[in-house]
Amino acid sequence: MKLKNIICGIFLTFLCSCSLDYENTGAINPGNVWNDKNMINSYLTDIHGRMMPGWERSANGTDEGMGGPASMSEFTRGLITLENQGQNLDYESIDRINFFLDQLEKVTVLSDDEKKIMIGQALFWRAWDYWGKVWTVGGVPLILKFQDVTDPPSLFVSRNSTSECVAQILKDLDDAIAYLPDTWTGNDYGRIDKGTAMAFKGRILLQYASPLFNPNNDSKRWEDAYKANKDAVDFLKSVGKGLYTGKFEDIWYDEQNIEVIMVNQYYYPDHKLDQKNIRPEPLTKDGADDNQAILPLLVAFPKKDGTPLELDIDRLASDPAYNEQFMTDFYIDRDPRFYATVFCPGTSYPASDVLTGGMKYWNTWKKVQIPGTSDFRYNTMIFDQLGKGIGSGASGYFQFKGLDRSLTINTVYDAETDWIEIRFAEVLMNYGECANEVNKSDEALQVLYDIRKRAGIAGASNYGITASSKEEIREAYINERFIEFAYEGKRFSDLRRWKRYDILNNLKYRAGLHAVIKDEKSIESFDWTKDMYDPEVRKLFRFEYIECLDGDKQYQFNLDLNHWFYPLKQDVIDRNSNMLQNKEWGGTFDPLL
Repeated sequence: MKLKNIICGIFLTFLCSCSLDYENTGAINPGNVWNDKNMINSYLTDIHGRMMPGWERSANGTDEGMGGPASMSEFTRGLITLENQGQNLDYESIDRINFFLDQLEKVTVLSDDEKKIMIGQALFWRAWDYWGKVWTVGGVPLILKFQDVTDPPSLFVSRNSTSECVAQILKDLDDAIAYLPDTWTGNDYGRIDKGTAMAFKGRILLQYASPLFNPNNDSKRWEDAYKANKDAVDFLKSVGKGLYTGKFEDIWYDEQNIEVIMVNQYYYPDHKLDQKNIRPEPLTKDGADDNQAILPLLVAFPKKDGTPLELDIDRLASDPAYNEQFMTDFYIDRDPRFYATVFCPGTSYPASDVLTGGMKYWNTWKKVQIPGTSDFRYNTMIFDQLGKGIGSGASGYFQFKGLDRSLTINTVYDAETDWIEIRFAEVLMNYGECANEVNKSDEALQVLYDIRKRAGIAGASNYGITASSKEEIREAYINERFIEFAYEGKRFSDLRRWKRYDILNNLKYRAGLHAVIKDEKSIESFDWTKDMYDPEVRKLFRFEYIECLDGDKQYQFNLDLNHWFYPLKQDVIDRNSNMLQNKEWGGTFDPLL
């Protein structure tokens, strides 16, 4: 049974009071909560349920993917202002946690050991919330006790420095690590344990050592990050964690496997997952076509022997033999993670209610002349196949990773795929990246080899990794994280912490590859049960490079390279004269101090 994310509304009324003419002994009295172990535990579960992150749909705005045409954000296009980028400082969760910790000091129905385990979980979530704030804007006011809302002047405090915030976050995590159990089992599986806290500490120290917070490359920060991540790896191994040994795609379906460190457990009907948006339009409802892969992600995955997939765009257009060979290289014998991550046109898609009789999903294209002009447009073959729907959105390559494959159009809101916020592969790669920065290249390379070996790369002993210098290994980690963690919400944060928005800007447009049928007349007798893995079927198609999938070249990557931290909203500053704006946005607060 999965840990239930209980939302206990009674806790929202703690600050309210009223006078009654009688005593209802059967009612729940907020004051009595702290005399009942189950109610105290429910309060903590409520914090967990509110704060545990869930499935990401954040490919739009990175080189992983896009939504529909013209879906590129203002931030991605470099159209940033104080108004459209300003951040609030929401302390609701901090208040709830501080109230819990303050009340726990007075509780008498729990033993000291029981209290410590609860304190450890609460401190983890306080550290989680504070790091989210610091990661976004830099230092923020540190509130460590429940505030008295009847004393307004006491609420208007100034920002602590980033370094002060990081010190407090690490203290909370160190205390949590000391208090938490090694693991949880049974109905408590999914709660925060020691390994989760250690892994999160390692993630924070890696990000704090990265160029975003560490432009002068202070080696001490990298040493601290290396130690924290190595300690996390070693501890997690000692309690049975490690890289999943089955198929890569099954990490998200084989629940509670050894790679799962921090998880949001979805289950029907109480905590189901809405996956309508990542499915193609004719196979879903109420939303569609998010996280469509664009060219950088499509070609990032190497071949199965570890060698890179190389694309010559000019030859693709001018050399039919090259085009045919590239299509074979694209579809056949790729890194197994490619097939587990991205759905490609002309292959199997799990939609038994629509794709009947063994049909594959043929969101490929035909090229149609526009009457009365010399121009043409691309029309999807989905209408020919299904007689409905646009079928392929902009890119036509969809997220496959984590897709609940039992869904139908009528059940797209009922997915049950668990979200793994931290998996062992991330902790391992965090450790490896830090190892490279502290000149332990052998350790850094071994991690890359282990990741590729688990993926199923069948190359020589180096699994296609040719890097040797610190700079080359650093670049190898950038590339491998792109592949390993595609669609897991890590790409943008990685590019930001590395201060590598130039990777996106150099792309300029969101490009793609359309598989276009050579002879439209062949559609009349097309066998929709065939697939692109058949060489005779592939010969019916050619790849065409699409420079700008948005269809309008004003939509291009142009991220601002002078603004790395976000500003506070002006009304936040207006309400509190002690609150300073970040230097990048015309203020005096330095988020690097």
